Amino acid sequence: MASPVSAPKRETDPKKRIVITGMGLVSVFGSDIDNFYNKLLEGQSGISLIDRFDASSYTVRFGGQIHDFSSKGYIDGKNDRRLDDCWRYCLVAGKRALDDANLDQQVLETMDKTRIGVLVGSGMGGLKVFSDGVETLVQRGYKKISPFFIPYSITNMGSALLAIDTGLMGPNYSISTACATANYCFFAAANHIRRGDADIMVAGGTEAALTATGVGGFIACRALSQRNDEYKKASRPWDTNRDGFVIGEGSGVLVMESLEHALKRGAPIIAEYLGGAVTCDAHHMTDPRADGLGVSSCIAKSLVDAGVSPEEVNYINAHATSTLAGDLAEVNAIKKVFKDTSEIKMNGTKSMIGHGLGAAGGIEAIATIKAIKTGWLHPTINQYNLEPQVDIDTVPNVKKQHKVNVVAAIFGLITAFLSHYFAAVFAANSCCNLGHLHLRLGMFYCCVLFSVAMAQSLHL
Repeated sequence: MASPVSAPKRETDPKKRIVITGMGLVSVFGSDIDNFYNKLLEGQSGISLIDRFDASSYTVRFGGQIHDFSSKGYIDGKNDRRLDDCWRYCLVAGKRALDDANLDQQVLETMDKTRIGVLVGSGMGGLKVFSDGVETLVQRGYKKISPFFIPYSITNMGSALLAIDTGLMGPNYSISTACATANYCFFAAANHIRRGDADIMVAGGTEAALTATGVGGFIACRALSQRNDEYKKASRPWDTNRDGFVIGEGSGVLVMESLEHALKRGAPIIAEYLGGAVTCDAHHMTDPRADGLGVSSCIAKSLVDAGVSPEEVNYINAHATSTLAGDLAEVNAIKKVFKDTSEIKMNGTKSMIGHGLGAAGGIEAIATIKAIKTGWLHPTINQYNLEPQVDIDTVPNVKKQHKVNVVAAIFGLITAFLSHYFAAVFAANSCCNLGHLHLRLGMFYCCVLFSVAMAQSLHL
């Protein structure tokens, strides 16, 4: 294990400090962020039986399926009928984030749109469109394939379509690192702003893999819980009887902006992104390293990048997918970095909404920021028999009030498919004294740190 490194001073240059000025999501609890977080605080499960396709013969027949989704007011009718849900979710979440940041189309027309970029990734892209195209090829021949088959399948289409609709001409591409996708996008977006490539980046993740192909593929990987008779209790991070993750879907998007630019335009400052890091296990395609080295090194590097010491972190929004190997590997990594976890609280959002794959980091970043803003941590539900080595407070089954210092957010893929890591650090601040920080984690690991801020209290 790498030796601990003292964290340097935090960034003070307002051109390089990154703030969050808007948030948008599409989730199993809808698209209203306050309603979404209230459902989490109540400990409601959003898991239901799949009715999007006939799953009666599948060994897994449930998931975090979004019902009654509407794109009205965000996507025109013709495109709405053609688009894969992955891109529909992205467009709605992205436009809602821009609206939240006071960047509607009328305001955008007055700005230099070459300085505003889009970086929304997806782990699997337009999977339904792709599956339908292959089925058409097999059953009817290549001449019957839709001309939208390739464009609406490839993973960069979310960023592309959002830019086309809004006219944003800054950096535009996608990143696909499975479950860490959204956090990788946050990390890259922040670096674009810090390098001076852009003033604003619209960043996050989107996913709609709850299809016959997606569910069937994950069943083949033996990654999913098969608790069909108790599907609302299926996702149970750190519980001794966990048996796999529950597939989910949705989109989570943040508007990231340089502090200098946000203050100049009087933007609503919700939080501050402090830093992040990326690493890889280089170990196995589906199993994490038991010692959690890929995760722990990612967390440690993210703290250094954010200018945060381990002692400042008192809340972790964990990747916590409810897999046998992944949950414990993550806890082992956390314990390596945070020697004293007595003051730390750690929860798992996926216990209620399932695993959003490429969208997970975006959706859970929003939950993380709401935790800092409200001072309430949502529970990890379905905690019945905690693993003995998990001696960190997992906020079991009931919400808790907690003054967050530093938040660590761990996004990644602890269940399957390579071991890339991203960790993120977020914090709440007042008068530039960043006292409330949070960590968010995952096995594609990227760790990011954020801080909540009051615009009027930020002094340059």
